[in-house]
Amino acid sequence: MRIHLLKSSVGATLMLGLLLAFAAAGAQAQNSTTSGAQGKAEVLWLGQAAFRIKSPNGKMILIDPWITGGPKTPPMYKNDLSAIGPVDVLLVTHAHVDHLGDAPALAKMFNTKLYGPADMITPLNTLGVLPADLGHRFNKTGSVTPVPGIKVTAVQAEHSSLLVWKNPATDKLESHPAGEPMGFIVELENGFKIWHMGDTGLFSDMKFISEHYKPDLVLIPIGGNFTMAPEDAAYALKTWVKPKMVIPMHYNSNPLAKGTVAEFQEAMKGSSIKIIPMTEGQTVQF
Repeated sequence: MRIHLLKSSVGATLMLGLLLAFAAAGAQAQNSTTSGAQGKAEVLWLGQAAFRIKSPNGKMILIDPWITGGPKTPPMYKNDLSAIGPVDVLLVTHAHVDHLGDAPALAKMFNTKLYGPADMITPLNTLGVLPADLGHRFNKTGSVTPVPGIKVTAVQAEHSSLLVWKNPATDKLESHPAGEPMGFIVELENGFKIWHMGDTGLFSDMKFISEHYKPDLVLIPIGGNFTMAPEDAAYALKTWVKPKMVIPMHYNSNPLAKGTVAEFQEAMKGSSIKIIPMTEGQTVQF
């Protein structure tokens, strides 16, 4: 009888252990599915403010695609716009040509919605540049989920926005108001957050945006003239934003935007923020 009890106790212990193991495995699988963390994020710089982000689950996010007109665009994309695809999420911060760029063409090429400032999307629709069903209007603090697992929130940028359009009837250029510029907080399936600042000057609510959304990586303009110069960008990062990592952008493509990475690195001395300088066509994993 005592032996029988002992065997039963051992059997019960083994059974309990197996049940706990199965439960743990199930919870782990559920967490993996929920987080979507199947791989690493990859960031490709295409020049100026154009980036292609590959999410951990393989979704392609394209921001400010000035591709065919960009002087620093890698030739494989500049000479064949379709090579940038597939495009699952298409984002534009404002209507200036070095940001809107090839976005309407890409939206039609890949049948992908263009997400951007409400009053930029509207003239693109009314002028016939972009079909109405391929544009999504949203504004600052608005959030969208273009594909499952990817969340994009529009945030403030201190800049301007103007759409220059060539009227096919007159063959002349026209200027059209295009709303207010914005930046984007892009949250990937695994919770990694990227703040693409768009074109912006300094504004103190950078501190609020950073504290509220907690970006891991910031893509920040440093060229000057149209945006922050290197010393301004360094001030914003060291004083208000304080992310883990930063990639400088919006330089080296326009003679009026003279800021350099060397000047930015010098201005960032004393900071623990990791600077990731990139060359056009380079990919970095996170």
